[in-house]
Amino acid sequence: MTDRMGLWPVRWDARLLLAVLVLFPFLGLGTPPLFDLDEGAFTASTTEMFLRGDFLSSYLLGEPRYDKPILIYWLQAASVTLFGHGEFAWRLPSALASSAWILATYAFATRVIGRSAGLTAALVIATAAGLAVITRAATADALLNLWLACAGYATWLWMREDDRRWLYAAWLAMALGFLTKGPVALVIPGGAMFLWCASLGEWRRFLAWALPLGPILLFLAVAAPWFIAQTFIEGPGFLAGFFLKHNLSRFDTPMEGHGGNYFYYVPVVLVSLLPHTGLLLAALGRLRAVWQDTLLRYGLLWFLVAFVLFSFSGTKLPHYVYYGYGGLVLVLAAMAERPGRRWLILIPAPLMFGLLLAMPAILAAVAGKLKPDDRLLLTGLPDAFGAAYWLWCGAALLLSLAFLVLRRIDTTRALRLNGLLAGVAMAAFLIPIVGQVQQAPIRNAARLAHDYPGELVLYGIDTPSFQTYAGRAVRKRAPHSGDLVLTRESRLAKLPGAEPVYRERGYVLARMP
Repeated sequence: MTDRMGLWPVRWDARLLLAVLVLFPFLGLGTPPLFDLDEGAFTASTTEMFLRGDFLSSYLLGEPRYDKPILIYWLQAASVTLFGHGEFAWRLPSALASSAWILATYAFATRVIGRSAGLTAALVIATAAGLAVITRAATADALLNLWLACAGYATWLWMREDDRRWLYAAWLAMALGFLTKGPVALVIPGGAMFLWCASLGEWRRFLAWALPLGPILLFLAVAAPWFIAQTFIEGPGFLAGFFLKHNLSRFDTPMEGHGGNYFYYVPVVLVSLLPHTGLLLAALGRLRAVWQDTLLRYGLLWFLVAFVLFSFSGTKLPHYVYYGYGGLVLVLAAMAERPGRRWLILIPAPLMFGLLLAMPAILAAVAGKLKPDDRLLLTGLPDAFGAAYWLWCGAALLLSLAFLVLRRIDTTRALRLNGLLAGVAMAAFLIPIVGQVQQAPIRNAARLAHDYPGELVLYGIDTPSFQTYAGRAVRKRAPHSGDLVLTRESRLAKLPGAEPVYRERGYVLARMP
């Protein structure tokens, strides 16, 4: 156990690594355009708050948006008010939340396992491939993951130290999570706590956690007022839309085409943890030891709650399973403290860098099977992967292979270097490249549309970032005379007389006669 004065690294290189990891979500933060659908939907909804002059209710393209609670919109509104309506400002709340998530994970893992484990846990969150995307996305998920981590860690400290202040902290974090994304902020910590107590027969402890009067009153004081105000403003339809459609109904049927089979999250987990997937494979080989350790059992059950819950959900998105990663990283960090087969832990890194080097060829092969509009979007794809991409990924592949065979470089250090190489590859190269290919035409058309007269309309496409970049109200409907319409080349023929004013790789901005 590490005392409070000993939480922070002693060696200068460990201090430097922690500082780099905490700041890592800011790498490349403002470089790629906003991604549709998710980043576009969140930022367009916040933009609509400014356009409507209403910062209590969320709307998207003129329609009420009951999908998510209000907290992330408020934070985005504050950020762009202070720093302007650029990509950096839109993503800043998520980056700050991610930095806090990384720091909280380091502090907790250090306190309950040790400093080295704390650095490894922070490393996984900062540099794993899937998390490199979510930690710098202008959505609610980075913020939710912070609150889930704080709730789970505070719960464990309450159990270990019998200090009621940690119980209040856990319920406060769940309240803020509820204001961020709704009931999942209660379900994940509650499910983990229930299963952990059930596995040990600690039913009184579970009831003490689940039914504390003071913490519940704190939860209601923080989470309830906005929901009450929204119900008063929007009527009962808000509660039905939020709780029934956008929460319960997601488990019955796929929404917005986001479905999948029961094994959907198996490859998601394996790929999203790269280059640290070897730690997961090591944990699978030591499940008995993991289960016998009460802390690691807690982390494992926390992960399994999210994994199983969303595996059986009708609606599936890759980042849903990340809600369990606050617990999973504890297991992974413990595996790094007791490394077994070096090759098993380190081999995923060169595999990942090899995959990144093959990515342009893979995308080119896939392009031939896409619809005509999407083939146009990928025009010039080989040029998007410049020399810097090839040099970084090629050097990273060679270094990761060297780390694998040179045993004088210990496994923990090799793991950390691989993580940093992979994190930079994702944040500084791959994500910006994909963003430019996928989203640049929409951003360019929107900036042009900002000064054009007439109403702005989306026709046959769902790209809400068009409203964010245009800074004007956009509607999704059949075009009328005088409208300025963003559509795809294949749909232009359905708009007789439409005069294109801008074209780029399959997207067309056209004036209706």
